[in-house]
Amino acid sequence: MLLAIDVGNTQTVLGLYEGDRLVGHWRIASETRRTSDELRWAILGILERDGFGPDDVSGFVVSSVVPSLTAVYREVAAAVTDGEVVVVEPGIRTGLAIHIDHPREVGADRIANAVAARARHGAPVVTVDFGTSTNFDVVGPEGDYLGGVIAAGLEIATTALVAGTAALRRVEYLPPRSVIGKSTVEAIQSGALYGHAGLVDGIVDRIRDELGVRARVVATGGLASTIVPHCRSVDVVDEFLTLEGLRLLYELNREVA
Repeated sequence: MLLAIDVGNTQTVLGLYEGDRLVGHWRIASETRRTSDELRWAILGILERDGFGPDDVSGFVVSSVVPSLTAVYREVAAAVTDGEVVVVEPGIRTGLAIHIDHPREVGADRIANAVAARARHGAPVVTVDFGTSTNFDVVGPEGDYLGGVIAAGLEIATTALVAGTAALRRVEYLPPRSVIGKSTVEAIQSGALYGHAGLVDGIVDRIRDELGVRARVVATGGLASTIVPHCRSVDVVDEFLTLEGLRLLYELNREVA
């Protein structure tokens, strides 16, 4: 089976594939101070808890936006499997023509999202990944990667708001009774949820205008279920889009890994 790992700034998502079927998935914190030994035992413990052993892992693919953890996961891969290992980084096969100024700068997770979105939802397609940042990535009508948008994520934005004010505090991300908040808490909730939904809708509208077509919009990421219900522009939520992209990239690169 293939172990796919997406290392984000805040959380790391693990998925175990049997062929093209996702048979297990887990989330852990992305802790930069963890050693390869700590991560190896943590991952093996997670697998064994759900009935999978190290002998079940015949392949390994990882994408990481945290450089210090990329090196650590290379060591973890060697300890977890004797099979092929693919690290999503500049120079690997993607099947995408990448039309941006500096292709090596595109985050590994963004490439994985674009690859999976084109395969699962067709082109043109826009992915919106709700994580530490909110990332928009655009696959054009010809199936090429055209670029994207990076915005501050919901949690970063609200944390900055609270940190920069004297009287405001953190709130749960729950919809208030109305857009016009009847308390400070509801006012913050309204600004957080509807403000971020408005950001998504506004950027998607501009992307569609620039493309000249109504591209399909696919949402993913840990905060998608929180924000998407308040968006008008998102067509579908694909919870495991990034993991699927990693699986596809592994299949593309395993012969040269």
